[in-house]
Amino acid sequence: MTKPTPKERPKQMTKRYFDVEKATDNDGGGVEHVKVRRKSQQNFVGDFIKMQNKPKRKPSSRPPFAKKAAQPAEPQPKKNPIPQELMDKYSRGEKVLPKGVKTRHFKEQQTRKEVYLEYATEQAARTELLLREIPGQLEPDEGETTAELRQAELAGLVDLQSATKHFSLKMEHGPYHLRYTKNGRHLLLGGRRGHVAAFDWVTKRLHCEFNAMETIEDVQWLHVPTMYAVAQKSWVYIYDNKGTELHCVKRLARVNRLDFLPYHFLLAAGNSAGYASWLDVSIGELVGNFNTGLGDIRKLCHNPSNGVLCIGGGRGVVSMWSPKVREPLAKMLCHSTSITALTVDPRGQYLVTAGLERSVKVWDVRMLVQDQPLTHFQLRLPANELDVSQRGMLALSQGTYLETYADILSGGGTGDSTKLPYLRQRCDAFVNGVRFCPYEDVLGVATASGFQSLLVPGSGEPNFDAMEDNPYETSKQRREHEVHALLEKIPPELITLNPHEITGVDAPTLQEKIDAKRKLFHVKAPRIDMKMRHKMKGRGGSAKAARNKQIVKDAKRKEFIAEVRQAKASVFKEHGEKDKAKAKAPRSVLDRFKPKATKKRKA
Repeated sequence: MTKPTPKERPKQMTKRYFDVEKATDNDGGGVEHVKVRRKSQQNFVGDFIKMQNKPKRKPSSRPPFAKKAAQPAEPQPKKNPIPQELMDKYSRGEKVLPKGVKTRHFKEQQTRKEVYLEYATEQAARTELLLREIPGQLEPDEGETTAELRQAELAGLVDLQSATKHFSLKMEHGPYHLRYTKNGRHLLLGGRRGHVAAFDWVTKRLHCEFNAMETIEDVQWLHVPTMYAVAQKSWVYIYDNKGTELHCVKRLARVNRLDFLPYHFLLAAGNSAGYASWLDVSIGELVGNFNTGLGDIRKLCHNPSNGVLCIGGGRGVVSMWSPKVREPLAKMLCHSTSITALTVDPRGQYLVTAGLERSVKVWDVRMLVQDQPLTHFQLRLPANELDVSQRGMLALSQGTYLETYADILSGGGTGDSTKLPYLRQRCDAFVNGVRFCPYEDVLGVATASGFQSLLVPGSGEPNFDAMEDNPYETSKQRREHEVHALLEKIPPELITLNPHEITGVDAPTLQEKIDAKRKLFHVKAPRIDMKMRHKMKGRGGSAKAARNKQIVKDAKRKEFIAEVRQAKASVFKEHGEKDKAKAKAPRSVLDRFKPKATKKRKA
């Protein structure tokens, strides 16, 4: 029996249990087809949405396993293109062409670095949208000056929240010193007669207040707003935010000025005997303590960019110090008279100094070899306090007068008759301390009779990085930030003038190599001291021992002469000398090392 072809096979349709033939009207039955639904859909009341079926793909005429022809990919346009102005704003300069790089490895490395820099520039430009706050300054009308505006008038022109930041405190234990925390939320006051107060100046909530019953020279916050240091009459004490004494550092005696390096966890101090000290608060050890030879240290601040300590002397010289070097890293003659005040801007680029000759000068710290300052102008009185805000404004005090300048880093000041101070304020007592509050348009002024908080529009940075400084951090966030800061602490050995030296390779220069090789030409042959082994009588004599000693000396001299000739040949080869006669060592040098001719003994 032959197998039927597929066309001849009968078409069998299998009926399922839910397939029911619909009855017609002639049959007289009222049975209809009922579709069986799932249990979850039986009680559903509403409309079922039928999803659109995907269209069937048409069978292709191309043979199976045939490769598709490669089609050129069309360049897709970038989403949300970035304006060229923003790219230029965050650009890091022109690209480095890898054409002059010798090896292929370093060419690829430089190309990869440029790709990363381009990506970083693009990301920085895109995050511009997140900076919603726009910095601004006072814009006077025609014929008006901002220096004529008083704080009472300014507080009436701003909103209610900003107006509450202008206040004054009358206290009796002055003169006072003040410090803001790194995030600008907490304020610390220390009076000369022992009064210490720490509080949240935004909400006006007092943390602690006590009298140390000793003379207080300076106060300073540490890495967290729950700890601060107070330089008292004899030693330095560390307290918490409840006023409890935590430590008494007796190694820091008779301290006049305090400063804190947050990324190094170092408390820097200068005392009346001229000693500069660095205390690591994470381990409680002094990493540096030596005499600077400058006498009584009254003017002290650190550079935020590299951690170098700047100390002003009585001869107009600013010296820069590191805790691991007992000599100053650099010295700058800034004034012909004694320095009355100095400060470094938050970016670590400019040094502002004031002297007794009533002058204020701005220096570029990145260029230490400079004859003239960037800005130089005269005042009516010597400035006794200086401070620079995050936006580059300068505040200086002259006795009871206080002035702020918005264009000091780019020129101007009272030396230019066409430019007046940005704001001017007269205090009720002698000004003893001036500090700009971070991330706020506020200037804190500590006087002999209390404290004043002044409004300076445009002085603070309006947008803060919560991963770096968060004014609204909780206690849990503060603990996490402290742990991360300890893990990322920079050792004091890395405090140098150029912090970028750490990322480079300490390779000797070509000149150093040449000098090292040229030293070989004038070095005498090494002296050889031989101790001959004592032999029994009859086994050796003095003549034989002297001959053996001379043979060894001659061999060593020959080796030394070969090394000198090879070294000099390589030196001239690097310089491109083609004359081989010049590559030979001088006769006067080589003749000294020639072995002496020994006479042959007659048989």
